[in-house]
Amino acid sequence: MSDSPVRYAPGWPGIPPRWTSSAKTGVGTALNQHSKVWFTISHGILNEVYFPRVDQACTRDFGFIVTDGKSFFSEEKRHCTFENRPSEPGIPLYLLTNTAVDGRYRIYKEVLTDPYRNVVLQKVRFEPLKGALADYRLYALLAPHLANCGYHNTGWVGDYKGLPMFLAEHHGTALALGCSANWKKMSVGFVGTSDGWQDLNSHFQMEWEYTRAENGNIALTGEIDLAACKGEFLMALGFGGLWTEAGQHTRSTLFEEYDELRQHYVFHWRNWQSTLIKLDQPEREADLYRSSTAVLRTHESKDFLGGIIASLSIPWGFNKGDEDLGGYHLVWPRDLVETAGALLAAGAPQDAVRVLRYLEATQEAEGNWAQNLWLDGRSYWSGVQMDETAFPILLFDLLRRENAPGLGKLERWWPMVKSAAGYIVRNGPVTQQDRWEEDAGYSPFTLAVEIAALLAAAEIAELAGHGDAAATMRDVADAWNDNIERWTYAVGGDLAQQLGVEGYYVRIAPPPTETAASPTQGFVPIKNRPPGENNVERATHLVSPDCLALVRFGLRAPDDPRILNTIRVIDALLRVQLPEGPCWYRYNGDGYGEHKDGSPFDGTGIGRPWPLLAGERAHYELAAGRPKEAEALLAMMEQCPTGQSRALPEQVWDTEDIPALELFKGKPSGSACPLVWAHSEYVKLRRSLRDGTIFDQPAQTVKRYQFERAVRRTYGWRFNNKARRIPHGKTLRLMLPKPVMVHWSLDAWKSSQDTNARDTGLGIYRLDLPTASLPAGSEVVFTFYWPQESRWEGKDYSVRVE
Repeated sequence: MSDSPVRYAPGWPGIPPRWTSSAKTGVGTALNQHSKVWFTISHGILNEVYFPRVDQACTRDFGFIVTDGKSFFSEEKRHCTFENRPSEPGIPLYLLTNTAVDGRYRIYKEVLTDPYRNVVLQKVRFEPLKGALADYRLYALLAPHLANCGYHNTGWVGDYKGLPMFLAEHHGTALALGCSANWKKMSVGFVGTSDGWQDLNSHFQMEWEYTRAENGNIALTGEIDLAACKGEFLMALGFGGLWTEAGQHTRSTLFEEYDELRQHYVFHWRNWQSTLIKLDQPEREADLYRSSTAVLRTHESKDFLGGIIASLSIPWGFNKGDEDLGGYHLVWPRDLVETAGALLAAGAPQDAVRVLRYLEATQEAEGNWAQNLWLDGRSYWSGVQMDETAFPILLFDLLRRENAPGLGKLERWWPMVKSAAGYIVRNGPVTQQDRWEEDAGYSPFTLAVEIAALLAAAEIAELAGHGDAAATMRDVADAWNDNIERWTYAVGGDLAQQLGVEGYYVRIAPPPTETAASPTQGFVPIKNRPPGENNVERATHLVSPDCLALVRFGLRAPDDPRILNTIRVIDALLRVQLPEGPCWYRYNGDGYGEHKDGSPFDGTGIGRPWPLLAGERAHYELAAGRPKEAEALLAMMEQCPTGQSRALPEQVWDTEDIPALELFKGKPSGSACPLVWAHSEYVKLRRSLRDGTIFDQPAQTVKRYQFERAVRRTYGWRFNNKARRIPHGKTLRLMLPKPVMVHWSLDAWKSSQDTNARDTGLGIYRLDLPTASLPAGSEVVFTFYWPQESRWEGKDYSVRVE
């Protein structure tokens, strides 16, 4: 074949590339480090295949087209009904059955990876339901998107050591597509102009046989010799850094006994599943436990051990191109800790410890973690979310309390914990972004995680022999805990009156300004709203289920009247009844979701319900002593996947069905699916229900704030949270970023004192001013001299006693 003249495909560079449906019905990989490929399935065909890392997609999709050579054209992914089931629970070897809607044919597939090579393997059987095998022609259609890129791919018809193959490469990544059956015809073209789909749709047979298409959006099309193979064959899609490497992997796999490869693939997964806690006994009708644990492990890197991405999908991928480089195949530290907690809950402590080691290695020099990152630690987005710095502390504490094997000595982890806790102390309590990655301010969820992490870090510090640091961490935690309601609980107002409650926790409150003395009286920007719509709301008009974290992390009791009030507001504004049961929105006015007509999110839209929020609510119901309600919400989560799929989505559709857009009420929307975070919440809920208590609830917060009821006598002031008022009877505590002398007065500068702030050992300096005995209406004023820079602040600050 290499001696044939090159026939270049016309129509360069092809239409703009797009990814594909995010509604995956299956994801899989071999459970070892030899095979560095991951596959996804949707609409009965392969979608994105990832290589050599789980954060690098290399294909758009790979399916079949069926014709009769004269007048019949049928594309498998568009013109079939689909059945998809794993070979057994918890093993991502998928048995696909795709039946033509007109009843003319059926395609059976088994999809897995070669456990020892970088190859995705499909065992295929084509069965005519009308007519004979000779009446049909079958074509494979593959769209390379190598190295996360649909453009700039080059493909050609070639061979490896005499075995005909399709080959493609881009940016140091290559693929090779081989078949155990003979290729009758082969062609490479540009998508939308000279690709095989265009040819077959027009001519019902391959009339174009182009051998090369360079530097564009390409597709590979080959006719399989059905007669020679009697309708049964293997397809091997191999990858490598060079085309020769990909070709070698592909040819090697085709030489192996399929049944032996299948047996080894299943053995590794079955062996791991056998080590897990049997939380699925007795098995539930729509049990997702084994499939969920498989989803968690499938998303883990094989080079950067413990690195687990958020999803092997690109939300609304069919509407996104090369500009959406990351999709959800990135690491979010918050999601990663949630996943590690689920692995621990399922009885896989070694896997959870691997996650902690990954976090240890990717911690930033300042002590925080990036908002999200590639597996090698490079940050993708640049935001700072304080909960993502707190969560790794809580993970270590949970592993420590569960006596996880392989954790090692506490001293090994103290530097990571100290650095993270120091970052929280220096930069909290306000977060640059809430957990929904949208707004800055005081978030009940973030506050709960920050405070819980500081108490956990304090206990770790004491065990490591650092009592001073422990005292500082507890002081800060107590001070912030005392102010949660001051910062985030709105009393009175139109919404409270309308719903008949005294008050409620807001979604997020901005720091106080000159025009809004209370944070809850401030204004919050609303993201993802179209131009012309109101994109700013009063904090008091926005609520979220996020406040349930105050119970989940042990800061407030489930029957706290303020929690009960807020639940009434949440259920009035955010609860939606779906056929599967109740579910909740992230917050009122959310714009992250499809438009009203079902068209994809494009920067604006309407937020839809999140099944993981049903899991969080179930944890609250369990804490409140209502396990039956928690069980009902577990069942709701189990009904969210479509058909035989066991993949939990990020969001579900919440209004009338739109069949043309595959949007059905209570079923996955075009958002990420599967969402690893949702599966993690499901697994933890199974463990919590079995234990009768919240599995990942920190012990320190419950003890300190619900039993000991510790209250601080200090009130904090810092540059990122400048208090302008202090409650009567409190000592004003200045928390400052570097060595400083404080020049201060209690009598409007009639007299003054100079005092140096004390180093806490956490990268912050502390000074208490004696305000506890001042009468209401008094004022303390102060300014700063920075000795390292030999300069005065040049500005006075004041705080009034309430």
